[in-house]
Amino acid sequence: MEIFEILMSVSFWAAAIRIASPLILGTLGELICERAGVLNLGIEGIMVSGAFAGWMAVYSGTGLWTGVGVAMCVGMSFGLLHSVLTVPFGLSQHVVGLGVTLLATSGTYYAYRLALPEVTSPPKIEAFQPFEIPFLSDIPGIGPALFSQTPLTYLAFGLVLVVSLVLYRTPLGLAVRAAGENPAAVAAQGLSVTAIRMGAVTVGSGFMAMGGAFLTMSAFDSFFFEMVNGRGWICIALVVFGSWRPGKALLGAVLFAAFDALQIRMQQTSLGADVPYQIFLMMPYILSILALVVMSRRAEVPAALMVPFNKGER
Repeated sequence: MEIFEILMSVSFWAAAIRIASPLILGTLGELICERAGVLNLGIEGIMVSGAFAGWMAVYSGTGLWTGVGVAMCVGMSFGLLHSVLTVPFGLSQHVVGLGVTLLATSGTYYAYRLALPEVTSPPKIEAFQPFEIPFLSDIPGIGPALFSQTPLTYLAFGLVLVVSLVLYRTPLGLAVRAAGENPAAVAAQGLSVTAIRMGAVTVGSGFMAMGGAFLTMSAFDSFFFEMVNGRGWICIALVVFGSWRPGKALLGAVLFAAFDALQIRMQQTSLGADVPYQIFLMMPYILSILALVVMSRRAEVPAALMVPFNKGER
């Protein structure tokens, strides 16, 4: 009965949407990379660097949207590094991705200590505040949950639509998808597979960094170590769960976020007094793994994912 009441509450779904927002941005970024044929395991570090860069920019006196732009630029710089090493040079995407994660994470920690050497507790900024969309926020039930969020949440949901339209309704999207399915056909049309893949990884990494920036500029108002807490790896799984489609990936992100919000609230019920809290912490990951196993069996992996392409070779 308590679980049913939780699932029917507006606050629960509002929290689920809020938790899903950085996952949506990170998943979109990874999806763009993989659709072009490049696996980007640097996502965890890129999200960390984006979280710090955006927060530090605002803490230094810039506006919130400028901070989002700074975070995106930092993420794109790491994406450019990743793409240079993996696309034209053909280095292992696994090794480069993990290297980018280590570089971005350790570099962020170093920059934090360099910028704030005497700080014992993270300084706070004036973060994005919830914005109620007129009329829509008054809809009973879903209104307060969906339309009383921060601007970055609206941006995340809007980008799902934009990415879907670009991938499936424009020549650019067709070229990106073809680069991940049949790069030889792209080259036969006179297009540069290298440029398409590098561009996709760079832009996708910018999306990942915005996902990290959401944590410091919307979910919280400060930066602290380990705040990304594995969300990057979850985003990689959500791409598979969504069968490399933005709409399905959005549903996967909301589903995981709902599991996460549910476990937090279940710890506060009578059941939480009898069950170790670690069980509740495990719950969203266990349920997500089960859902991933079911969905991934029908997923169609881009044929050229992680396959290097050199023009003229067969």
